[in-house]
Amino acid sequence: MVRAYLYLAAFIPLTFLFSVSAIVSTLFDSNGRFYAWHARLWGRVGLALSGVTVTLSGLEHLPDGPVIFMSNHQSNFDILSLLAAMPRQFYWIAKKELFEIPVFGSSMRRGGYIPLDRGDGRKALQSMNEAAAVIHQGKSVVLFPEGTRTPDGNLLPFKRGGFILARKAAVPVIPVTINGSGKINPAGRIRLYSGTIRITLHPPVVVAAELRRSEAEAWIMENVRSRIESALEL
Repeated sequence: MVRAYLYLAAFIPLTFLFSVSAIVSTLFDSNGRFYAWHARLWGRVGLALSGVTVTLSGLEHLPDGPVIFMSNHQSNFDILSLLAAMPRQFYWIAKKELFEIPVFGSSMRRGGYIPLDRGDGRKALQSMNEAAAVIHQGKSVVLFPEGTRTPDGNLLPFKRGGFILARKAAVPVIPVTINGSGKINPAGRIRLYSGTIRITLHPPVVVAAELRRSEAEAWIMENVRSRIESALEL
């Protein structure tokens, strides 16, 4: 517990400084590369402070062009590890509550990240339309289809929104399995342990053109879930 509080005492001010610097970078950088650099460095410094390392496998499955990354969600360290390790610039689809955090939320908005209101279906659909527009500009996005952290490592039921987005955007979906983060920082607990987070990229899921709308969403969901589960270590 003491270790976690010491970490937060360093990480929170660091996050504030990175957020301010990232906001300033958006004034001079229209393509978001400096912002992405800030985000990646923030993730790597955050991991280094905690004594956590990250490995990444499956890069051979990553196609050219924009994709949708869909990952399981065990811990807050999932965000840091994806930012630190993924080889491609991407944009988050994240719960709107994060955008309400002073300075940090403003930074996310300036960085082009997309808030998701899970309590309002109409607003959630609007967020998916915004994300589809981002993808059609040639950019990749990442989301957690469970919508929240799992308490025991098992996959929670998937929310439908990400699969509506996959159908609308019509780009490959890359399932991502994260292992180890739940042991480093258990969901809902102020505990912190050192260790290794392992990220696995799976072959892309591409929807069959002949499927109808509801069939396409269900087909993508089933295939994404089975591929994430195939590498899950419990």
